[in-house]
This record gives sequence, C-alpha cells and structure tokens, in this order.
Amino acid sequence: MITVSILDDHKVLVNSLSELINDFGEARITDVYYSISSGRLGLAKALPDVLLLDVSLPDGDSVEFCAELMKSYPQLKIIMLTSYREFNVARRALHNGALGYVLKNSEPEEIFAGIETVSRGELFLCEEFDLQKDRLDMKAVNLSPREKEVLQFIADGLTTREIAKKIFRNEENIRTQHRVLLIKMVAVNTPLLIKKAYEQNLVRLNEPKK
Repeated sequence: MITVSILDDHKVLVNSLSELINDFGEARITDVYYSISSGRLGLAKALPDVLLLDVSLPDGDSVEFCAELMKSYPQLKIIMLTSYREFNVARRALHNGALGYVLKNSEPEEIFAGIETVSRGELFLCEEFDLQKDRLDMKAVNLSPREKEVLQFIADGLTTREIAKKIFRNEENIRTQHRVLLIKMVAVNTPLLIKKAYEQNLVRLNEPKK
C-alpha cells in the first residue's frame, strides 16, 4: 500500500482527490495540508511515500519548497499537482527534485499511474504535458563532463553499483545523476534516455572486443 499526502490549498480538490485515491485500493491518504508552513511541520513528523504538491500555494514558492524537501528527505517522491501547462514551470520543478507532473484536470487513472510510477522512483509526465516535450529544442541540452560520463556508462549497460565503483561515488549519488539526466533529456525511462543520447551523439558505441 502506497502512502500519499496532499499539500494543496483548495479544500474541495483535496477532499475529492483523497476520496478517489482511497477508493483506488493501491494507495491511501495519510495526511493533507493546506499551506507550506503546515506541510513543513507535518512532514517532519510523518513522511509518506508520495507527496502531491500544488505548484501554487499562498505562503511561499512551492517549487522551491520541493527543493527544500528533497534536501531534507531524499527518499520522498514528489508529484507536482498543477493547473500550469507551461513547460518552464514543470522543468523547474523537475530540476528541483520532483518526479512527477500531473495536471489537476487529469483523468483519475492518470493520477493513479503517476502515484504508482513515482513510488518506484521513476519519472512520470501526464499525457498532456508529455506531448509538449517534442516541441523542445533538444540540441540545447547542456550536460556536465560528469553527467556525460555517467550517461555513457548507462548506455553501456552498467548497473548503478558498477557505475558508483568506477567513479568512486555512492549509489545514491548515481541514482540522483540518473534522475537528473532523465529530466534534462526529457525521457520518461532509461531506454528512451539511451535512445535520445545516441540520436544526439552524446554517447558512443562500444568498440567490439578483438
């Protein structure tokens, strides 16, 4: 059973979502919050598996709050729940550690899929937003030397543990870099990440062993 908390200042929406998610059967609502201040206090006492976090809250920048939460609770999985369709808003949230972006008018099945997907540590973009990624100029992707190195190892088929040993980092650091790469490349999973990396000549094919 996936535990879910909601942080949104629209009480009618919160009540509706809570009922839908509890009826879903695979997840249950543990707490609801209506402001960043109450969410900060509540999450310090009880942490869910997944947090649905509204982009627009009355007492602060929830996208920055997302970054704050990820720093304090790196195991927390966050889905931004929003009415905004602008890619720049979503990209900022994803760069700050969110794993999902779901529009408030999404179908219940899509919200359920988002909860299940991010609970596994995978990126989830709702269908309407996912369609926008094709409008991006992917030539503008800017990767650091370390990110390119990790991307090459991923393309080579190395596991998180193997990559960590090669570059003398812990496995959590590699998982974080992997997630950042998914976000920067706008890829919802690793196979698509590798496909895009090859298409943009960001990785090289392994030389056949003689």
